[in-house]
Amino acid sequence: MEKPGQNIDFALKETSPKIGAGAVTGDKLSCTYDLVEQMHYLYVRVVKAKELPGKDLTGSCDPYVEVKLGNYRGMTKHFEKKSNPEWRQVFAFSKERIQASILEVIVKDKNVMLDDFIGGIMFDLNEIPKRYTWEVFDTCTVITFGAFDNGHIPGGSGKDTRIGKVRIRLSTLESDRIYTHSYPLLVFHPSGIKKTGEIQLAVRFTCLSVINMLHMYSQPLLPKMHYIHPLSVLQLDSLRYQAMNIVSARLNRAEPPLRKEVVEYMLDVDSHMWSMRRSKANFFRIMNVLSGLVAVTKWFDQICHWRNPITTVLIHVLFIILVLYPELILPTVFLYLFLIGIWNFRWRPRHPPHMDTRLSHADAVHPDELDEEFDTFPTSRSPAIVRMRYDRLRSIGGRVQTVIGDLATQGERFLSLLSWRDPRATTLFLFFCLIAAVVLYVTPFQVVALLTGIYLLRHPRFRHKLPSVPLNLFRRLPARSDSLI
Repeated sequence: MEKPGQNIDFALKETSPKIGAGAVTGDKLSCTYDLVEQMHYLYVRVVKAKELPGKDLTGSCDPYVEVKLGNYRGMTKHFEKKSNPEWRQVFAFSKERIQASILEVIVKDKNVMLDDFIGGIMFDLNEIPKRYTWEVFDTCTVITFGAFDNGHIPGGSGKDTRIGKVRIRLSTLESDRIYTHSYPLLVFHPSGIKKTGEIQLAVRFTCLSVINMLHMYSQPLLPKMHYIHPLSVLQLDSLRYQAMNIVSARLNRAEPPLRKEVVEYMLDVDSHMWSMRRSKANFFRIMNVLSGLVAVTKWFDQICHWRNPITTVLIHVLFIILVLYPELILPTVFLYLFLIGIWNFRWRPRHPPHMDTRLSHADAVHPDELDEEFDTFPTSRSPAIVRMRYDRLRSIGGRVQTVIGDLATQGERFLSLLSWRDPRATTLFLFFCLIAAVVLYVTPFQVVALLTGIYLLRHPRFRHKLPSVPLNLFRRLPARSDSLI
């Protein structure tokens, strides 16, 4: 039974906007412009200055700003005796008349005779993006767009509120194709998943050299020193936390400032915190990965039990051919993988990846699990609620503990075959190994493989419902679970 898709309000929507001077037709532009309008002017906005030093005898200053670009210059108005001025003036320089590569912004103190120099800064015009574009050095780069409600304006809450974010991994995009979609902005609230709006994006990934891009897939993700002297998990967590604080402190001094809550949200700082919802999502991710192996196992079991005689006969023929010509095994495997990839090309993703509420288990989450996810650390809930959640966590942990113990038991049984923990079982296994070595030495490998395959694919009439002898021996082998207290 096919599972229903996610809510249509939370799904990605394709758009056909007007881009640049024309519209998008198919995957190409109908004009020579890029995804955005070309910049015909260089705009310089002078906002404000802080804590300017006094230059007059009275200890005050009359500041103004001078903007210079080659032979062109512009000046703001000046303020009388003000060390924290706000100009908020914009200067526009025509692109055709720009003949310099350096932009100078100078702050001066206005005087009657000669204006005093307070400070200045220079910008290289080659570093200014002419079309809102980014140069990336790896195809696995993820671009994150975040939207926030400014809470630091007069009358605000004093904290930037999350509206939503969109992640786009460049490796999932086809080269030179324009993706125009409307992305839903989703935020998790204590009451559940909420759609707070939509953001329309036009994205195109281009590369100058296909050879260099393909070569990048063979390069290590991290610098060489990370592999020569690897760091521990605790060191990585500590460095990641310190880097987040450094980035947050730096961006907090920008104009306008980016607060710490913005940096934490963009970097997914809280992703390591316990969440029942995330645990379920990761569990079903693992099950989805293993579903292919489970499907192959079921298919092979159907072959062995002759559910479809024609298919089983064809498998017998293929098996005999591979046994008689073993040099065809690896070519057949890789050819099969190639054909699977070509077949799946028809169902390749047509849209960029986006937030999936079903994958995140966000569309049907229990209210108490939501409350637990948004709880502070340490907890601020009542002892009764904490006791209930602790008991629930113990129950889940018990099941996980049982699964891990079973996996450890099976591994220890394999190790006990040669460790003489069970002398009789080890003796039987050693005699079997000796006899198998002699038989395999005098018998051609093709004959052994052929007989083994025919035995595994034998008709159900020749099968018994009881477990096999090797399985009975394996299940009787001891494990270290007997030594646990």
